[in-house]
Amino acid sequence: MSSGPGFGPWARRHPALAGAGGFLALLVLIILFWDWNWLKPLVEMQASSALGRKVTIGNLAVRVGMYPVVAADHIAIGNPKGFPENSRLGSVGRLAVTIDLAGLLHHRLNLTSIELADAQGDLEPGPDGRPNWLIPIANPDHPSTTSMPLTVGRLAIKDGVFHFVDPKLRADFVVTLQTKGPAGNDSEPDLVVTAKGTYKAQPITARFVGGSVLSLRAGGSPYPVFLDAVNGATRVLLRGTVQDPLHFAGARLKLDLRGASLADLYGLTGIPFPATAPYHLTGSLDYLPPKFRFHDFVGQVGSSDLSGEIAEEPSKTRPVVTATLRSKRVVMADLGGFIGTSVPGKTETLTPGQRAEKARAEASPKFLPDQPINVPKLTSADIDVSYRADRIEGKSTPLDNIQAHLVIRDGDITVDPLTFAVGTGAIAAKVTLQPRQAGLHAMADVDFRSVDFRRVMASTGIFHGAGIIGGRARIDGTGRSFAEIVGAGDGSLRLFMKGGNISALMVDLAGLEFGSSVLSALGVPKDTNLRCMVSDFALNQGLLKARVMLLDTGEANVVGTGDANLRAETLNFQIITEPKHFSIGSLPTPIDIGGSFKSPSIRPDPKALAVRGGAAAVLGVLLTPLGALLPTIQLGLGKDNDCVALVNQVKTKARSAQTKPSP
Repeated sequence: MSSGPGFGPWARRHPALAGAGGFLALLVLIILFWDWNWLKPLVEMQASSALGRKVTIGNLAVRVGMYPVVAADHIAIGNPKGFPENSRLGSVGRLAVTIDLAGLLHHRLNLTSIELADAQGDLEPGPDGRPNWLIPIANPDHPSTTSMPLTVGRLAIKDGVFHFVDPKLRADFVVTLQTKGPAGNDSEPDLVVTAKGTYKAQPITARFVGGSVLSLRAGGSPYPVFLDAVNGATRVLLRGTVQDPLHFAGARLKLDLRGASLADLYGLTGIPFPATAPYHLTGSLDYLPPKFRFHDFVGQVGSSDLSGEIAEEPSKTRPVVTATLRSKRVVMADLGGFIGTSVPGKTETLTPGQRAEKARAEASPKFLPDQPINVPKLTSADIDVSYRADRIEGKSTPLDNIQAHLVIRDGDITVDPLTFAVGTGAIAAKVTLQPRQAGLHAMADVDFRSVDFRRVMASTGIFHGAGIIGGRARIDGTGRSFAEIVGAGDGSLRLFMKGGNISALMVDLAGLEFGSSVLSALGVPKDTNLRCMVSDFALNQGLLKARVMLLDTGEANVVGTGDANLRAETLNFQIITEPKHFSIGSLPTPIDIGGSFKSPSIRPDPKALAVRGGAAAVLGVLLTPLGALLPTIQLGLGKDNDCVALVNQVKTKARSAQTKPSP
């Protein structure tokens, strides 16, 4: 029995076909028995080297085809050196990447899709303070010559959960990240991020909805943005589009800010805003290199309107902030945060912390603002702010408008100019503040230029009068609050007044004309002409002492002596009158003004009840300092005024008093 032709001779006659068949058989065997996990050590080594920390993979698989899919399951990413050995940065339940083989023929790595599921992370600083989420990335300006250009067609994220902790930021919150939208391969789902926890020790909730992660690349259609975040009492609402998200260029975004106080924005912006009443501001947000701008905004701060522009230039040391602000109408109480007074506003609109602060201020026996000025915040940014308010309103406010230019450089503060209008006159000041270990070193010069006395008196609600005031005040002190600065400061206060009239209530109280005082207190005014007022106070270590305090009126000459302790906030003044006409109710006794700034007392001095000629004697003592003030008086009020005549009159009366024996 003969056999057919053997395989050996056939293979010798057709070697090419035999080789192809063998290759196909081997390929089938490889496909049937190949385990892609054999490549895991190589992949893990490459990933660990790229990320700078240990990476392990639970399972590695490949689905072969024209668009092969490489999938890795149970990926664990360790922490960098310095962290506990078995701690993790995070893990990924499944990572699947689809590759376009045709792109490889053109030396391009085209990933048609990337799917990421069940990603978890614990983002926190290490023992040395370095965050574990900082991963070294190759310099994009010097790419590897062996690398291929990378493009990604679609990115889908499912159930990403990351826990963020940073003690420096007093932050502990959880972020969830996923994509939502059509599941087709040609579509790009939206990115949805939520956050919940605490930031800056305040509760935070946030929700961000943006376009596809892949559409973040420049040159595409405008990238849609929606953000709604609440941090404590502050709410941020941002919506619009950005043409180039990677560079924040071409932004058309509307920003809505509201909260209990602008000071709460410090944690979100790094800008040390002052404490304010509740606010609501709405405007546009964009980026003009190198500054972010919140511009064309309008809104309310307390009962005051506010508009303008705020720009911030980020910096590695501290941000640079410039602002141009404007108010058509401002309530004086809303400016309290700028000088360290208690937070204004109705109690029902304040946060629990603000209510406690307001209650503390009202219950405190202190009259001068004693809220500490936050020096660390002042050094956290360089600031240049121009502010103007057209009209100032408020109880007991004689001011018409305000203009201010505030500059902070390296923590040193300069306010120049700072002007308030009072009728046809103005109060102009220059203030500098320099941080010191003991607080702030403050220096201020204030000029009073033709100030309308009628406006000042009307603001008290008790006294009435008219006239023109000029003068100057100077302060040089160091402290942690306004009260400490003036309570330990040095300086002077000189105020002069000419013409007009002054309520007889002041003179009558000094001369104990009880009937007229009662009528005046009941709102039945009795005006008296004012020829001149001269006052000169010296401030030495918080003690404000009267060197000259003199009023020349149609009814009496009023002379004051004594001092005010700005540290203890106590009064120790005595007023003596020399009536120019006889009054039945007049008693020849000085008046003592004592008590505290918050609760002053006015009463006759029983020890000097029968003293006569007191005013003339005091005028004699004041003759020398009063004469020394003549050049300053003439500079502030002009050479032709009644104060010059008053000085000459004082000289005559003083000489007459010195020639008469004391009773």
